[in-house]
Amino acid sequence: MLTVLVGLTAALVYGFADFIGGIASKRVSAIRVTAIGALSGLVVLFAALPLLGGEWSWSAVLYGGISGVTGAIAITLLYACLAIGPMSILSPLTALVSAFVPLMAGVLRGERLPLLGYIAIGIALVAVVLVGIVKEETAVRPTLTGLLMAIGSGTMIGAFLILIDLTPDDSGLVPLIANRGVNAVVMFSVIGVLALVAARRGRSATVTGAAVTGTATTDVGGSRPVGLLSVGWRAGFWLAVSCGMIDAIANVLLLWGLRIGDLSVMAVLTALYPAGTIILAAVVLRERIAPLQGVGLVLALVAAGMLALA
Repeated sequence: MLTVLVGLTAALVYGFADFIGGIASKRVSAIRVTAIGALSGLVVLFAALPLLGGEWSWSAVLYGGISGVTGAIAITLLYACLAIGPMSILSPLTALVSAFVPLMAGVLRGERLPLLGYIAIGIALVAVVLVGIVKEETAVRPTLTGLLMAIGSGTMIGAFLILIDLTPDDSGLVPLIANRGVNAVVMFSVIGVLALVAARRGRSATVTGAAVTGTATTDVGGSRPVGLLSVGWRAGFWLAVSCGMIDAIANVLLLWGLRIGDLSVMAVLTALYPAGTIILAAVVLRERIAPLQGVGLVLALVAAGMLALA
């Protein structure tokens, strides 16, 4: 029962973080949001370390660090595939794969559930797909590139779950700290490379006679000019900080759930993270929940109840 509650709570918190991150990405680039969030989350984890504890070891740092790389790849592929679209297909596909990969890993490692538990997981996987559906009026068939990116992103998310689950039981928050540290290094390195490329292109444009005016900088990952001291950029920065902090809390809940429960169960429950996003969007932005998403939310609650009984 406790594992189910922790897993559902983690999914909702992940969804809240995604909602805030999505708003922040409209003000600054998604890559910047991810990088800033990695640092703010790292601060939260370091602050919580004396309270929650954790033994430093090579295995904890190694698995945590590798999970930081898989997380960076997952985020990059996710944003890329959603940009290609259609989101209505690629978003639930990513969530489904992110649940299926660690689910299979758990089964191969010998995790066993009663029949009711497997039925509940099946219902939950259906709920993952329905909850993740995004309404698109002009949805088109996904390209092979988009499908491969979605599968790759889901696989990397699943790998993150597996790697965190492999860390020693006494490691506490250490794997998450290693994860955030590596993730921040990777994302800021990407920003640096993109900034250098943009600067070289800018110099080339100047040499060829292109006019360069104004003092705003070009947003990495977007085309609009964004002044670094503009109100929009500042708002985006603090939203990104909040996103990282909330995401770090979700990671702590995930780690707790993995310590007290099975990888397969936590993988399926946390894959319901879109539920948190659509609930917050309905409350804050007054967005209507699509009928299929509503069905998915109901099925998620049914699956959670069955898992608790199992």
